[in-house]
Amino acid sequence: MTERERFRAALECKPVTGRAPTFELVFFLTMEAFGTVHMSHRRFVQWKQMTEKERDLQRRDVARQYIDICEKYHHSAIYYISPFYNFEDDAATIEYIRELSKEDYFIMLQGDATFSIPGGDRMEEFIFRLADEPEKVLCEAGRGVDNLLANVERYVKRGGLIDGMCMCCDYCYNTNPFLSPSQFSEFITPFLSRQIKGFRDMGLYTVKHTDGNIMPILDQLVQANPHALHSIDPQAGVSLSEVRRLYPNRLCTIGNVNCGLLQTGTEDEVIADARRALREGMDGNWGYVFATSNCVYTGLPLERYELMNRVWAEEGFYK
Repeated sequence: MTERERFRAALECKPVTGRAPTFELVFFLTMEAFGTVHMSHRRFVQWKQMTEKERDLQRRDVARQYIDICEKYHHSAIYYISPFYNFEDDAATIEYIRELSKEDYFIMLQGDATFSIPGGDRMEEFIFRLADEPEKVLCEAGRGVDNLLANVERYVKRGGLIDGMCMCCDYCYNTNPFLSPSQFSEFITPFLSRQIKGFRDMGLYTVKHTDGNIMPILDQLVQANPHALHSIDPQAGVSLSEVRRLYPNRLCTIGNVNCGLLQTGTEDEVIADARRALREGMDGNWGYVFATSNCVYTGLPLERYELMNRVWAEEGFYK
């Protein structure tokens, strides 16, 4: 199986041949791993002054960085985060990823129009609006989904650029969702469902990311019909084996290696937790992608991620 096929099979809850797929939402440690600034930290402030040749070299360099991460750590998928915020430049960069990669990687775009946890400076205002002007909030949610679907359709019409969408609005703290289940069913679930249906109608796979304790709203997330949930957060007490028990052969689960242990645990704890995630996720050979419970974030020791990755490389094979 190619890496792209391996990832697709996992999303479809079909058996995978050989090793379980792995990927990371974002791999920020490119300076340590490759000596290059991460693409999301680049600022092309003189973009319009550049010649087309220089702009093309920049796009190729971004594409090459995504491929380098996949090749070094054997990732099956790429979550494309735009450093350009421009359709033509992003589309050209993704075309370069396709052209330059020796492996046929699964490529996802970033995009989620649903409401996420507001920042502390906006939380009070948002909660008041839910009570005082719910109809306006609902209209905003609908417009956001419509605009996102229209934007994504441009990539689909370009032909063969992307395989799926990764929706990265966070809904939950470590204790509970930021909205009650009843509020979630009013202000989030209908729009998440419409968004996912829109992506599916375009022929795209769908991955829904949220950290935190998803259990009070898990049934609503599943009803929205994504192919997969990421990150299955153990720091919030979410059990990978329990989520898989509740939805067997229906929902791909991605993640669950404890980022807290990667940051502050011992090497033995990291190894044990990576093995636990592999054991629970690979049980039955359906619908699992090995990953951290968030991403390989700035400040995480590179050697800890590489230790986790090595456990997967040595032990993450289906028999």
